[in-house]
Amino acid sequence: MDSTWNPTRYDTEESFVWKYGADVVEILAPRRGERILDLGCGTGHLTAQIAAAGAIVIGIDNSPDMIEQARHNYPQLRFEVADAAGFHFETAFDAVFSNAALHWMKQPRQVAACVYAALRSGGRFVAEFGGKDNIKAITAALNQAIRAAGYPIEPDFNPWYFPALGEYAALLEEQGFMVTDAALFDRPTRLDKGEQGLQNWIEMFGGEFLKSVPADQHLSVIRDVEDQLRPDQYHHAAWWVDYKRLRIVACKE
Repeated sequence: MDSTWNPTRYDTEESFVWKYGADVVEILAPRRGERILDLGCGTGHLTAQIAAAGAIVIGIDNSPDMIEQARHNYPQLRFEVADAAGFHFETAFDAVFSNAALHWMKQPRQVAACVYAALRSGGRFVAEFGGKDNIKAITAALNQAIRAAGYPIEPDFNPWYFPALGEYAALLEEQGFMVTDAALFDRPTRLDKGEQGLQNWIEMFGGEFLKSVPADQHLSVIRDVEDQLRPDQYHHAAWWVDYKRLRIVACKE
């Protein structure tokens, strides 16, 4: 994740990100005494839920700001700044958990290799993140608005990795995992702050798209995006994001 994220906004206006992760914690089913790694832990709320089950949990994230906030939120827990494509721990984990983070990691094979190495034999990997066609409408509207404003679209400005189910399952199997459950599903998500919700979302999560656009033109581009999406994605006084989530459970054989 980008190290300049706003942890306060993440905890409040965009809190749906970690709140939806409670279902994934249930699938993880942490047990007392297990060693569990929370990969891309953000501000630590799901790390704390895992710890509440009695597990010994470590949260890692590559954003120093998010880790600082996680340590403030839960000073009794262990959080570390680490790169998901290059981390290492001396003692193996019983499970690696990740919610709404893997789609920010554009070196998926290196990440999978690190996860595999971190697990004990028989350990499990439980994750949910953006899958194929996630936020497709928003991405298309951003590209169109940037072009209309006269600025270039660079593939490198897209910060996300949204794989198809088969693509990601195959990647894990190549690494040596046995995929035991996988699903790609729609999850339309309501944003907070009413009319302001989509602007907040773009500023928080989609800022990389606007790299080619001068700062004083950002709001104009965002307004164009809002105009394009309003007929389908603004209703009941709120913006709705066209999320598609990929949920994976795999085991290290």
